[in-house]
Amino acid sequence: MKLELHSSKQALGAAAAAAGAKAIRDAIARRGASTIVVATGMSQLEMFDHLVRAKDVDWSKVTAFHLDEYVGLAASHPASFRRYLNERFVSRLPTLKSFVRVEGDAQDLDAEVARLNGRLRELEVDVCFAGIGENCHLAFNDPPADFNTEDPYLVVELDEACRRQQLGEGWFPSLADVPRKAISMSVRQIMKAGELIVSVPDLRKAAAAKSAIEGEVSPQFPASILQRHARCTLFLDPPAASMLTKRKIA
Repeated sequence: MKLELHSSKQALGAAAAAAGAKAIRDAIARRGASTIVVATGMSQLEMFDHLVRAKDVDWSKVTAFHLDEYVGLAASHPASFRRYLNERFVSRLPTLKSFVRVEGDAQDLDAEVARLNGRLRELEVDVCFAGIGENCHLAFNDPPADFNTEDPYLVVELDEACRRQQLGEGWFPSLADVPRKAISMSVRQIMKAGELIVSVPDLRKAAAAKSAIEGEVSPQFPASILQRHARCTLFLDPPAASMLTKRKIA
């Protein structure tokens, strides 16, 4: 795990996007195509703004998968991650080869998970863009996370801390409106990505960042598994890094 400290969320987003764009370009140069995974949330806003404007990325050779989605929300819902990604990523890249959506409002969730698993299982993911939650979750894998399943996607239960984060970020009018389940990419699938670009801004992420970076690897702190990835970079701003004591930051 590599750490980078940047002076602001804007600078953090620019650096994360530059690293991700390079990974995409390298994959296209190596084998003529690239598969990526994109995340959502407040941590990704600045990164996406820079990524969609990255130079010399042939998006017509890029297939993007969606990291997670709430169960039961229509794509038109203001908090839907499909809507978020369409507005901030897909619609700004008209030449994008393919975007594989997680249809969280599918009538048959088992069939939807099987569809996603069938699409992703045999592909090599070059870069996964992600963040970590206030409860140290990775995607929607809340503690205690399943570190063992080999399935690329699974249905998960959202804990109260995760649901309160979504409420606090303004995505829902009340806690009762926040869904209790989601379809999420699994921890093992995330760890299979060739490179992980993890954006971690804001003081409210400081405790989670400390657990992920300096704590023991444990399902109780899902993002701690990132310590075991050979090509994972965490991009932090000063507030998010404020509780760190042991690790050197570039």
